[in-house]
Amino acid sequence: MRSGLIVQKLGMTRVFTAAGNHVPVTVLKLDTCQVVAQRTEEKDGYTAVQLGSGFAKVKRTSRAMRGHFAKAKVEPKRRVAEFRVTPDNLIDVGAELAASHFIEGQKVDATGISIGKGFAGAMKRHNFGGLRASHGVSISHRSHGSTGQCQDPGKVFKGKKMAGHMGDVRVTTQNLEVVKTDIARGLVMIKGAVPGSKGGWVLLRDAVKRPLPDGLPYPAGLVEAAAPAVEEAPAEEAPAEEVVEEVVEEAVAEAPAETPAEEKDGE
Repeated sequence: MRSGLIVQKLGMTRVFTAAGNHVPVTVLKLDTCQVVAQRTEEKDGYTAVQLGSGFAKVKRTSRAMRGHFAKAKVEPKRRVAEFRVTPDNLIDVGAELAASHFIEGQKVDATGISIGKGFAGAMKRHNFGGLRASHGVSISHRSHGSTGQCQDPGKVFKGKKMAGHMGDVRVTTQNLEVVKTDIARGLVMIKGAVPGSKGGWVLLRDAVKRPLPDGLPYPAGLVEAAAPAVEEAPAEEAPAEEVVEEVVEEAVAEAPAETPAEEKDGE
């Protein structure tokens, strides 16, 4: 079992496939997602990694958390979460995770805080059918109807579906597909909707109900693993720049030799 990622929801857009079909996607961004601490079986009784993402001002971070981040030698984080992992998938403290942690076509589970809807009625909140819209009903067309029984039990059971606060709860959407990843910009694009509002934090994990695909990085996709591929391009262009500099130096060296000839023409 691998670690997940803490990402921030930017919004929705669409991408086009090679066949010309457009796919609606939710864009999620990694904001310096680093390992803050480890949980081991010997010390804590379970195995997990604690990740931190985002930037938090030092003055708005408690002293206890300042010491926690200082011990890991990382900057204060805006969002902290733990992910259960197997002992062979523990990640070193301070390591930064990249968008290459997930691959295209993989199924993931997304957990976030749903958008709050305020106080909602039974028809909107629980999809009730409501009362009749014509005869026999007076100003009660959208009410939920009866909520109890008779003298026995003489009460309304707890958990009865009624009108009340809707949304603003922890929601997990399973088996979402990863359409595309942008390692350079730290973006993960998920097909369809992801719970939460724009700017909200989302926890991404490998889908628990689907088998893991081949080619996943273990123990995680790290920034150091993707950095060398980006740095190789400037190194190959270096000889071409040296040739240009040599040509410029030769042109400057030949210029003084032509100056006396110009002065004789002037005389």
